[in-house]
Amino acid sequence: MTVLSEKWPVLDRHERAAEWLQIWSDLGRAPRTIDAYARGLGEFLLVCERDGIDPETANRSHIAAFVRELRTRPSREGANVLALDSGAGLANATLQQRLVPVRLFFDFLVEEGVRESNPVGRGRYTPGRGGGGGAARGLVPRMVKLPWIPAEAEWLQILEVFRSEPVRNRLMLALAYDAALRREELCSLRTDDIDPAHRTVRVRAETTKTRQERMVPYSASTGVLLGEYLRHRATLSRARGPLFLSESRRNSAQPLTLWTWSKVVRRLALAAEVPRFSTRP
Repeated sequence: MTVLSEKWPVLDRHERAAEWLQIWSDLGRAPRTIDAYARGLGEFLLVCERDGIDPETANRSHIAAFVRELRTRPSREGANVLALDSGAGLANATLQQRLVPVRLFFDFLVEEGVRESNPVGRGRYTPGRGGGGGAARGLVPRMVKLPWIPAEAEWLQILEVFRSEPVRNRLMLALAYDAALRREELCSLRTDDIDPAHRTVRVRAETTKTRQERMVPYSASTGVLLGEYLRHRATLSRARGPLFLSESRRNSAQPLTLWTWSKVVRRLALAAEVPRFSTRP
């Protein structure tokens, strides 16, 4: 919890919040999940401190004020609006992500007998209730949008840009596409996760959202890229371990981070003039 306290010192000022996060950490939740929980709860606690509110006794109006602030917060995208809900404030999915730890924290307080009810609540269906078919909405309506898929012309533009990239980046794109890998799953691959004889990839349980291991195939053309990359990787390191290695002067032969891969994809998406193209989170 030391790292989280450094990023969110407000957590150290609220004993029950720190205790709640420690429980989730002890239960083995993924570090990125714990980090997201700390961020959402930390932002809420900061707003409570600023407005002189005891978070343990906060009511629904206080939660609504927090939501309003998130909705009106200046967007990092500025005028570069790429989605209908990203022009001002947080995008709907990010807003939902911020509220989840706040709701779970109040669930914890209810279970511990600190308070009687959860002011965040949940969307639910109540039979017989009038108005709109009996649906009780959550604080923030959840927007479910169809996934964006590049058109054929856009794919050709993307592939044309990737064509001149180092073999590592070309292989990573090919594997991500063939095996439908999330960026964390892709960047976490190890040399012993690959089975060239059967052209399969083992996605380890600890890197997945569902915590379920799976085996996925890849194409023959991706296999050719893999062979080329493995020969190149041997010039950086012959040690077993992370499959994809950094080639920067500062981090040569160190495991490639998902942030570096995201930056690569973003750079190439802009070069291909397909700005909506991104990694699978």
